[in-house]
Amino acid sequence: MLRTYESRNNHLALLEPDASSLESTSIVWFDLFNPAQDETRLVEQRLGIEIPTRDEMQEIELSDRLYQEDGAEFMTMTAATDLDGDNPVKVPVTFILKGTTLVTVRHSDPKPFHHYAARMQRLNGISCDSGDIVMLGLLEAMIDRTADALERIGNEIDGISRDVFRKNHSSVTKKTRDLQSLIEQIGQKGDFLSVIRESLVSVGRLVAYHTALDGIGTRKAVKESRQRIKLIQRDAASLGDHALFLSNKINFLLDATLGLINLEQNQIIKIFSVAAVVFLPPTLVASIYGMNFDVIPELNFRFGYPMALCMMALSALLPLLYFKRRGWL
Repeated sequence: MLRTYESRNNHLALLEPDASSLESTSIVWFDLFNPAQDETRLVEQRLGIEIPTRDEMQEIELSDRLYQEDGAEFMTMTAATDLDGDNPVKVPVTFILKGTTLVTVRHSDPKPFHHYAARMQRLNGISCDSGDIVMLGLLEAMIDRTADALERIGNEIDGISRDVFRKNHSSVTKKTRDLQSLIEQIGQKGDFLSVIRESLVSVGRLVAYHTALDGIGTRKAVKESRQRIKLIQRDAASLGDHALFLSNKINFLLDATLGLINLEQNQIIKIFSVAAVVFLPPTLVASIYGMNFDVIPELNFRFGYPMALCMMALSALLPLLYFKRRGWL
C-alpha cells in the first residue's frame, strides 16, 4: 500500500492513490506499507533511488542500516509494535530522506504512523513543509508511545514487587504456586523491556547519524529542527535509563523470587527432617519390644504394654519440645 502526502498550506494532505498524484511537486512523504513491486518501482523512479527490500531492512550491521546512496540518507531503525499487550514485536522501519522528501518503508503498522498522519492533516496542527519534519514528528510519536508503555510496565512491576514481598499466605503450597506464576510474569516484563531498550537504542543511533549529516550537501537543518533533534535524543536517553532501571528491578525481583522458592523448599525439607528425627525414638522402642526372644524382662509385666506406649510418646515429645525451645521449628 502506498500513501502519498503533499504539503498544502504548510499541512499534510493525503493524495488520491493514482499515478497522476506522483507528479505533484509538493509531495513530502511517501509511506510504503507492505508495498507491491509496482508501488516500490514508482517511488524509485520518482526519486531516483533504490529502496531496500524486507530482507535488507532486517540486517543488523550498522553500515547496512545507516548509509548514504544516490544523494539520499537511508536510516533503518528497530521499532516496537503491539505495546498495548504483553508481547511486543520488533519490526524494522526504514526512513529515506532525499532533499525535502521522505520515504518510509515498513512491513508492519505501528500506531504512531496513523496518529501522526491524522494529527498533521488537521488545520490547527503543526506546520509541516518537508520530509525532515515528518520524520522527526514520527520519531517523537514513537517515543511518546514508548513512554506510555514504560509507564504501564513500571506500574505492573510495582504490583509484582508487592506480590513477591507480601506476608500473608494461606498455605505454603499456595505461596509456592503464586511465586511460580510471578516468575512467568517477571519473564514477560523482562522480554518487554528488552524490546523497548533495543528500540530506544536504535532511535538514538538514527538521530545521531542524521545530526552528523546536517549541513552536508544541499540540506540545511533549521533551528527548530535542531532543537527537536536534541529533544528526541534527550527523551530517548532518559527513557533508556528508565528502561535500564526497570530491567535491574526485574532482575532483583527474579533473584528474590527464586530465593523465596528456595526458602519454601528448604522449609518443606526441614519439616520432613524433623518428623524423621521425632519418630525415630518411638520406632526404636517399638523395635526393641517387638523382638522375639524368650527372655524379655517386661514380657510378663502386667503394665508392659501401656509402659511401652508411654515411652514411645515421651521419646517423640521430648525432641519436639527441644527443637521448639532452640527455635528450630
